[in-house]
Amino acid sequence: MKKYTIFVLFLMCLSSNLFAQTEEDAIKQTINNLFNGMKSGDSAIARSAFADGCIMQTIINKSGKVSVRTEKVDDFLKLIGSPHKEKFDERIVFNKILIDGPLAAVWTDYKFYVDEKFSHCGVNSFQLVKGEKGWQIVYLIDTRRKDNCKS
Repeated sequence: MKKYTIFVLFLMCLSSNLFAQTEEDAIKQTINNLFNGMKSGDSAIARSAFADGCIMQTIINKSGKVSVRTEKVDDFLKLIGSPHKEKFDERIVFNKILIDGPLAAVWTDYKFYVDEKFSHCGVNSFQLVKGEKGWQIVYLIDTRRKDNCKS
């Protein structure tokens, strides 16, 4: 009986980890859709990552003066979906994903390139909600800088 109990506990832990991994994969896919759409100039793919009413903000730090700029998702999507020669390539690293039911918080370092030329780096902080359409971004804020970028 003791072996059976240990085996059942092992299976429960394993299935719990598989569920969490599946949710993490779905969250990563949502965020990757944003950046794949941006890189390919496909605003429909990028749009699928955002929930209606999503808030996008950027922290600006000029000469030690910090401010927050709010951007409209539709303006961002129009920019990436409009014909342009350059390829906008944001390369991210998933540092941390936290999940509590239908809420997820994601922290990613990034480096941004225009074509192959480095532009800037920083951190993205995403808040996602899982609803009828799956995981979608409801809030995104980032930092931007040109130095002290991780390799």
